[in-house]
Parts: sequence; structure tokens; C-alpha cells
Amino acid sequence: MGPNKIKKMMKRVENVLTAASLAEEGEASAAQSLMRESRRVLLALKSGLIDAKTLKYALNTAKRIKASLDILLVGSSGNVSDDALKPFLAELGAAGISYQLIHRTGCLKQQIIEYTNREKEVLFAVIESPSHLDADCIAGDKQLAELWRSLSCPLVVVMDGARA
Repeated sequence: MGPNKIKKMMKRVENVLTAASLAEEGEASAAQSLMRESRRVLLALKSGLIDAKTLKYALNTAKRIKASLDILLVGSSGNVSDDALKPFLAELGAAGISYQLIHRTGCLKQQIIEYTNREKEVLFAVIESPSHLDADCIAGDKQLAELWRSLSCPLVVVMDGARA
């Protein structure tokens, strides 16, 4: 077991003990908030290809399972804009869902793999369409394909690329 895994495990134990102490002192909402921080859902989006149904699914799921939302916004080099997300971020705040917005460039599939390998608390990743995954990726990258097959969390596809 590597030093990073040990640190993360110690952090989880510390959070559980702190939450238990808060709950014993009658601070149930603070305890729940602390425990919610360790439950995370990854919403992976391709900049310029953001669908309202995918955002709504992520919001409702995070609310239902009491998880925070990690929003991974990936664009082509130098083109990562979150303007389309501003109303959604306001809606998350109004719903009391904690979130973090992560800007990256390049291949969406590669960024999902890297993020979920680094952040072990992610319960599952939500994407809109499998067709967005390979945009800006190197065609025929066997290492990427192999890593994708061993993705460290479940993948939820909200809708296929077919649009009316």
C-alpha cells in the first residue's frame, strides 16, 4: 500500500471519527455534511457539448445520494468555457450540493481515467454520450483503450448521441 493510499485512508478515518463526535454533540447536519464530502459523483463534460438532461441527472443523483459533485469540464486546447454551466452551478448552490469545477484540455476519456485513478472517493462518472469520449484523443491509442477497460468506477451514460 502506497503512502498516498495510507494518507487517504487516514483522512477517511479522521472524517468518520469527527462526524461521530459532531453527531454525539447534536450537530447532525454538520456530521452529515462532513460525511457527504467523501461521497462524490464525477460529471464529465465536453466543453461546447453540454446537455441540460445530463446536468439535471447529475444534480438529482447527487441530491438523492447526498454526494458532492466534481464537474470535469474538458475542452480542446485553450477552449474550456464554463459560461453554459453558470445557471447549473447556481442551481447546485440553491440545492445545497457542494461541487468543484475542474477545467482540463485534451481527451475527455483520458481526463476521466486520470481523475478517477487519483480521486478514489468518486462513486461513479456521469457522461452525456460515448461519442464525446474520443474527441481530441489520439486514434488507435492502445494504452488508453486498455486503461479505459479498467476504469476504476462505474460509468453512467445519460443519453446517446442521437438528438431530435
